[in-house]
Amino acid sequence: MADFRYKSGLHSVGQYQMSGVPFATASLTVPALGTAPLEVPFQRITKFITVRNIVPTGSAERTLRVGFSSQGTSGSIPGNQNFFTLANGESFTGEWRVTKVFLLCDTANQSSASVIAGLTTITTGSIPNFNSWSGSVGVG
Repeated sequence: MADFRYKSGLHSVGQYQMSGVPFATASLTVPALGTAPLEVPFQRITKFITVRNIVPTGSAERTLRVGFSSQGTSGSIPGNQNFFTLANGESFTGEWRVTKVFLLCDTANQSSASVIAGLTTITTGSIPNFNSWSGSVGVG
């Protein structure tokens, strides 16, 4: 008899129905435009992510770029700026299955951010090519 061991994978619906394992990091120093984006890796595939630009409203504007690849977030490929932005004090939550997120300040100054995520029990290595988004095909 074969030794079969079930393990969760990308299409394991139950992983996204139950509550996520908490991940939280605050007071991240986000690099200035023109430098490499900050990579925030997760130990497991995410169920959701919340990114917050923690620069106070009313301070000098430090718009935060949020993307899913270094190239897409930096906009280093002409015409492929695959990121969204958060103004001072703004946050956004998305139900994304990712292994990392990239952050970059949209100005010549550093910024600050926090990231909260719910993690599944799906290992990042169990999904081939899930880490290879280049930022050139709309995913950034």
